[in-house]
Amino acid sequence: MASPSIQHRIDSVRRFNRFYTRRIGALNEHLLQSDFSLGEVRVLYEIAHQSAPTAAAIASQLSVDRGYLSRLLASLRKRGIVRGTTSARDARESILSLTPKGARIFGGLDRAADAEVGAMLRELSVPGQARLLEAMGAIGQLLGEARATAPAFTLRKHRAGDGGWVVQRHGELYAREYGWNLAFEALVAEIVADFLRDFDPECERCWITEQNGVRIGCVFLVRRSKTVAQLRLLLVEPDARGMGVGQRLVQECIAFSRQAGYRKIMLWTNDVLVSARRIYESEGFRLVEEERHDTFGKPLTSQTWELLLRSTDRGRRRSTRGSA
Repeated sequence: MASPSIQHRIDSVRRFNRFYTRRIGALNEHLLQSDFSLGEVRVLYEIAHQSAPTAAAIASQLSVDRGYLSRLLASLRKRGIVRGTTSARDARESILSLTPKGARIFGGLDRAADAEVGAMLRELSVPGQARLLEAMGAIGQLLGEARATAPAFTLRKHRAGDGGWVVQRHGELYAREYGWNLAFEALVAEIVADFLRDFDPECERCWITEQNGVRIGCVFLVRRSKTVAQLRLLLVEPDARGMGVGQRLVQECIAFSRQAGYRKIMLWTNDVLVSARRIYESEGFRLVEEERHDTFGKPLTSQTWELLLRSTDRGRRRSTRGSA
């Protein structure tokens, strides 16, 4: 018997599933006002987008029963939409492809799907569309969407709402992963507030990393003095670690610092943040100071790191072209 709390969550997920399958027409006998079922259209999509697919590969990709897939393929072959040729590597396998007729039909279905989704998106405001995509991306990440098929991450400058997210995620992640208290979240809030209030685009920058419209990382570069920049608040979401996000964010800070005319970048961190320290070391930062403290409710060793920039880069003081 499920506990009341988990049962409420189960009910919520099932309610959403019922709504969404109805909203996209998955319950209709035919999809996109065509003669094809949802299963048939998904199979056609995989054949059209994979290189030399086999029935086994498609069954694995879609997580469907081989017998069910075999019946779908038999129907598509009978209608002259899909054909199979014997694999040169294994005579027991057939390489599936669309016939010319199948390619024409799938092209029409693909355009109809774009039009249907486009119409749904146009019912929302631009911020509403962004929220929808962010929520969809979060669902995919949380439920194990394959990292190999995930889109590459992108970097952009900060905009309204990012500051609140930075404070929230720092507070949540550092409390959960390291047991730090609310003093840390308060410090992050102060740093973000100072940055937003006094932001100078000529010599300061915040980068937000996104994947499929979902924020997965951030970093700040602020002016400490005329010649010294400070790297602050580097964060990468747990599900996005190992993708090179943190390294890219630090590299952006270094490149911008050189273009802005700084002679040195410094940063303050703590020894328990091992992955971040490895990034700093790999980019040429060196440890210059350590100190014991318990500011965040745990015994820690703070570390100050510095990176001296090349003398040939001094004196250049222009803003970067924008986020990559």
